[in-house]
Amino acid sequence: MAQIIGAIAASHTPTIGFAVDANKQQDPVWAPIFEGFEPVQQWIKQRKPDVLFMIYNDHVTSFFFDHYSAFALGVGEKYEVADEGGGARDLPAIGGHSALARHIGQSLMSEEFDMSFFQDKALDHGCFSPLSVMCDKTEQGWPLQIVPLQVGVLQFPVPSGRRCYKLGQALRRAIESYPEDLKVAIVATGGLSHQVHGERAGFNNQPWDQEFLQLIEKDPEYLASLTQAELAELGGMEGAEVIMWLIMRGALSANVRKVHQSYYLPSMTGIAVAIYENEAQQQPLPGPIARHQARMALELAGAEKLAGSYPFTLERSVKAYRLNRYLHELIHPEFRSAFRADEEATYAQAGLTAEEQELVRSRNWRGLIHYGVIFFMLEKLGAVIGVSNLHIYAAMRGQSLEEFQKTRNAPNALYSVAGKEGLARIADGFKATAQ
Repeated sequence: MAQIIGAIAASHTPTIGFAVDANKQQDPVWAPIFEGFEPVQQWIKQRKPDVLFMIYNDHVTSFFFDHYSAFALGVGEKYEVADEGGGARDLPAIGGHSALARHIGQSLMSEEFDMSFFQDKALDHGCFSPLSVMCDKTEQGWPLQIVPLQVGVLQFPVPSGRRCYKLGQALRRAIESYPEDLKVAIVATGGLSHQVHGERAGFNNQPWDQEFLQLIEKDPEYLASLTQAELAELGGMEGAEVIMWLIMRGALSANVRKVHQSYYLPSMTGIAVAIYENEAQQQPLPGPIARHQARMALELAGAEKLAGSYPFTLERSVKAYRLNRYLHELIHPEFRSAFRADEEATYAQAGLTAEEQELVRSRNWRGLIHYGVIFFMLEKLGAVIGVSNLHIYAAMRGQSLEEFQKTRNAPNALYSVAGKEGLARIADGFKATAQ
């Protein structure tokens, strides 16, 4: 089973990334940052975690307010460095442990945390700023993988500190019920005191920062009781993002041992770094783990008996992401034009595998579903090529259109999501090229 070997907490100010990229290790102004992170580097080398569970908030880089989630879990297999306006930092992409992420996502949902999930989004300084000074990189990349959790703390209402703490407790159950032997470290980022907007910009409260560091270790229950307004009064409006530390703390045992702590305020943000280990390293009992795994599987238990049904799980979503993404591009007029002009060229541009290309080329509707494509991408392809939904349904059942229509109450009804571009062709009843 996977185990949580400890936790790291760190500010994620871009100041840290700037100091790394500008080689400020020996500069007296910046040296305390590197000194604070040195024990973290040593701890990672000694404890050798396989995965870092990275809790961070995006700074309106990859996540915008057209769709803003409270808790967004990354389930992808790789994460690039985001361009925040001046070009991306010169850092390699980092691998994601997709299998663990999917397990955690299913576990949290089974405990009624309404998660959202993302793939193919770059991570900004909220993640990479502390990561770039926590562990060494080589030409081959990073020595470990991550599972990122993006917490929506910028647009109110935001999750309460209590909700974050409870999420951390559920996170522990999720990780400890994962069947593979993995060493996982929880990383909380953000804070400490700072405010970067309005007439209060530049606000800091060093005594509160020190008190917060004591409370997160000794009395997280008290911190969980504070409102966002109370946290903002004490630590600045943006400093209230420290609720993310409560996720980390909730995933640890009631009593923890602080291995390291440092604090430095060079300019706008109190930069804190800390390492915690569980006071008790007791292994979970098999019974509670088995019950939790059964709870995770409850909602889809029995679905395997529904012949010809393929629930669109996170596993299928990750496997077929590239192909689903390719077909989703058909909602854009310019891509539809390119598809119609030279379909084969669009395969290469999207990096589709030979198997994926053949599935699309042959209009193998049933094969696409078996591969992991969700139906609603099929109807988009059908709309573009002039194939009705009914043609697709029939092909998936292994029937001709005529055979399928005999099973319908209105046997002559043909329809599609095709708009003004494809409506006439659908109405003419274009013959499907499906098999």
